[in-house]
Order: sequence, then C-alpha cells, then structure tokens
Amino acid sequence: MIRTKDVPNLLTGARIVFAIAVFLGLAAAAGALPGQSGPPAPPAARSVVLWSLAAFVIGALTDYFDGWLARRWNAMSPWGAMLDPIADKIAVCGAVLGLAALDPRPPTVGAGGLILFREFWVSSLREVGGARGLKFPVPRLAKWKTAVPLVSLAREVLGVARGAPGPLRLP
Repeated sequence: MIRTKDVPNLLTGARIVFAIAVFLGLAAAAGALPGQSGPPAPPAARSVVLWSLAAFVIGALTDYFDGWLARRWNAMSPWGAMLDPIADKIAVCGAVLGLAALDPRPPTVGAGGLILFREFWVSSLREVGGARGLKFPVPRLAKWKTAVPLVSLAREVLGVARGAPGPLRLP
C-alpha cells in the first residue's frame, strides 16, 4: 500500500523513468540505439518523437507536483531533497543527449554541451559545499531556473517533431 508521504518521492522516481524513456525515444528516432540498422521511416520517427515529447512534458510536470505535494502534505524528506535535483539533471541530460543524437551538428552539440556543463557545474558546487557544511537554500528563482530549460527543451522536441529549426538546431 502506498502511503501519502511516499507519493512525492514516487513522482520524483517517475520523472527519472520518463527521462530515460525520452532519451531512448529520441535516440530510437535517430536510429542510434544498439541493434538499429538506421533511423525508422519518417512517419514512425515523428511518432516516436511525439511520444518522447509527451513523456518529457509529463515528467516535467512531476517536478512541480512532487514538491507541491511534499510541502502540502508535510512529506518532505532528506531522500526527496537529494533525489529531486538529480531527477532534474537526468531529465535535462536525457533530452539534450537525445536531441544531439537526432541532429549531431555543431550548433546542437555546442548548445547542448553548454547546458550540460552548467548542470554539472552547479551540481558539483552543491556537492562540494554540502560536504563542507554549507547550506544552499532553494529560492523561488531556482524553480524558474529549472522551468526555463524544461520548457525550452520541450519546445525543441516539438520543433523536431514538426521538422522546424529551433534554438538548438540553427538553419
């Protein structure tokens, strides 16, 4: 039986599963999974990209709801506080790497690389600071910092599905 206090952490875990599914879907659409002999036919690839977009959006929504529910139900936990930013990084990494598999040109890889370097830089600072007893409170601005790349990446995946150039795929 699932306890109410477990729901926020379960949503965070679901975000990780969705992020992995997004990466696998985008990589499959690119024909980049082991055992694939190439990309699928364009209609099938478009369907997989749209499925990946749906998984990404659902996963991104869990980022809002897991924290909201944890605060509302007083279900905050050290495990959730640790896992939530990790799930965010996995979601961003999965989408960026999947998009790079679809379009490995320099603008895509360069923009994606900058996003990933920033994600790992911030994580490293928090890890080192935490080991030294420094506290890094999460201000409201941090929620927007997470929302902006998630919305931007969702827009980019939608652009891939539509065949339109986007910010990571310059013409």
